Amino acid sequence: MSASSQHIPVLLKETIAALNVRPAGVYVDATFGRGGHSREILARLGRGGRLIALDRDKAAVAAAGEISDPRFTVAHSAFSDIGAVLAGFGVTHVDGVLLDLGVSSPQIDEAARGFSFRFDGPLDMRMDQSRGQTAAQFLKEVSEQQLREVIKGYGEERFAKQIARAIVAARTEGRPIATTRQLAALVASAIPKAEPGQDPATRTFQALRIFLNQELEELSLTLPQCADLLVPGGRLVVISFHSLEDRLVKRFIRSQQDRDNLPANFPVRAVDLPPSRLVAVGRAIRASAQEISANPRARSAVLRVAERTAAA
Repeated sequence: MSASSQHIPVLLKETIAALNVRPAGVYVDATFGRGGHSREILARLGRGGRLIALDRDKAAVAAAGEISDPRFTVAHSAFSDIGAVLAGFGVTHVDGVLLDLGVSSPQIDEAARGFSFRFDGPLDMRMDQSRGQTAAQFLKEVSEQQLREVIKGYGEERFAKQIARAIVAARTEGRPIATTRQLAALVASAIPKAEPGQDPATRTFQALRIFLNQELEELSLTLPQCADLLVPGGRLVVISFHSLEDRLVKRFIRSQQDRDNLPANFPVRAVDLPPSRLVAVGRAIRASAQEISANPRARSAVLRVAERTAAA
């Protein structure tokens, strides 16, 4: 079984419909993963169309080698460098950008990547394993206060204080945390009451992953570039998997279009403000019960779509 067949794209039909693929258009799949979305985009492009894929995971870039198509190009890059990458390919404007955020199923299911507490493996958690600090290294050096802030801020974990204290105590006692199972067990022992239906380590693992990969910072840097790159009528399509991401995306789209929603008695008229650059297309889309049954990862997915206006 190829790597590409091990990952089921979330909200695939809805995503492709939202991109509104033009046969001669230029599109960016900024999170290639295992290429499920890219293949569907290519299937709708004509001979004059083009698709550029990005991923900061070398395994994903290697999987892209399965696609032999002159219309397709892949780059090993974080999506925050989207503008520079496209410029390097001589591309200044595109008809659509897709961001499928979070981790892919192959990343989660490979124990050596250290993303999941379901498998025992080294605490890595880096999306790009060629750079940056591993989770194990971070936990070996971080202060209790910073760790508490990370777990609370990025995991929205109400027991962040207890978890941080337990991790630092274990380290002080000469019990370094080097594997996923070690961390999961320690978190479970520190939490007085777990949420029903959720592993006690879920929020802590999420927090560490987001922090180590600077996921929110990357997204904040990327969204404005996408708006700049889109041609009028071009679409920005974003799939998020937790409230922190979705909130950021929602606020960005709103910031680009909310010129008409001024407070009462605001001393500036809407007509005096710069025109909206993006407009939201429909409401947020969630996976159907049928899709969630077939692919449980889709349960938390939220799809948002925005279209570029003709405004400069």
